[in-house]
Amino acid sequence: MTQRLETEASGEDSSQLRSFQRRGAVVAEMLAAVVVLVQCSAAPPPQAATPSAAPSTSPSTAASPSAAAPPSSTSAPPAPGAASVQPVTAADLSTTWHPGCPVEPEQLRRVAVAYIGFDGQPHRGELVVHQDLVPDVIAIFEQLHRMRYPVDKIRTVDNYSDADDELSMEDNNTSAFNCRLIPGTNQWSPHAYGRAIDLNPLINPCLYTGGYFEPRNAAVYLDRSRTDPGLLHNDDSTVRVFTDRGWAWGGYWANDTDYQHFERP
Repeated sequence: MTQRLETEASGEDSSQLRSFQRRGAVVAEMLAAVVVLVQCSAAPPPQAATPSAAPSTSPSTAASPSAAAPPSSTSAPPAPGAASVQPVTAADLSTTWHPGCPVEPEQLRRVAVAYIGFDGQPHRGELVVHQDLVPDVIAIFEQLHRMRYPVDKIRTVDNYSDADDELSMEDNNTSAFNCRLIPGTNQWSPHAYGRAIDLNPLINPCLYTGGYFEPRNAAVYLDRSRTDPGLLHNDDSTVRVFTDRGWAWGGYWANDTDYQHFERP
């Protein structure tokens, strides 16, 4: 009997042990499930695939925004409004110069300047002036350009037959050097030295005391109360561009009033 009791006790113990082991296995499975759930909730969601960058290029072909452009093999054109200066020869001066003139070609310079035309558009023209006046002429026409003072045209007088000043004036052409005499005298004009500029001469004519005027087609512009673009009046801003630099204006002359004429003594 004692042996049966021991056997039964042993059986009960075994049964309890198996039951405990089953409960332990269930608990272990539950713990494992909890761990899996925690890991799933803590793990960050997978990132969406981002579009790939543009196809890469080798260093030798990749464009660099900051890379400087290669230097040009030719010189850049002058900036708008910039003047250029060139020496001249007797051949360049053509009919505006001849032996016996009071200056030699070597003393003169061709100055290309920008100006605003009567059409309101930018243009370029050329004046031949004495070399000493080049800085003045450049500064004057740069200021006129900034002011948008209109100039009909700027050409050297050799563009007209026999360098005829009357033809140049009738065409309202602004000009400078021309080896000629003062009309009605045997004295050299300041233009013969490259020290004078006639500005819009048709609308700013020269009126002589005897009633004669130049150019011959300028009768309508003898009325100086007109306000045409480019027409000059006493002490207006365009006149001061010249006079503030020491140039004399013929519009102030009591005799033979010359509204087109500026000269630098």
